[in-house]
Amino acid sequence: MKVSNAGVELIKRFEGVKLKAYRDSVGIPTIGYGHTHSVKDGDVITGQRADEFLREDLAVAELAVNTNVRMPISQGQFDAMVSFVFNLGAGNFVRSTLLKKLNAGDYDGAAAEFGRWVQAGGKTLPGLVKRREAEREMFTT
Repeated sequence: MKVSNAGVELIKRFEGVKLKAYRDSVGIPTIGYGHTHSVKDGDVITGQRADEFLREDLAVAELAVNTNVRMPISQGQFDAMVSFVFNLGAGNFVRSTLLKKLNAGDYDGAAAEFGRWVQAGGKTLPGLVKRREAEREMFTT
């Protein structure tokens, strides 16, 4: 599966775009729509490059979902999980109870797991609370 336009828009809405490198909430150099690979302080990109980075990063997140989900899923469920992986990384997804519950056929239990992933650097972040709620809603509709 591939992420839909609705999934991309969800990710863009929560990531926002910054064309100059910045430090994210846990201090990682970031640019564009949450791109972190090989980013250095002082880097500057164009909007087109931000979109290219996003497509590259989404391909990694799509692969993680496509490779690890063993149950049939809807486009909304796929999009929600791609957003989750994009934000938290494939390693967290693969080890998550969300994935375990989903692969056991417990779709409701999997949906409930989104709300457990709202901390960064040991602190609950309001933006993550809102993002996880939006992902859960996308997952369940």
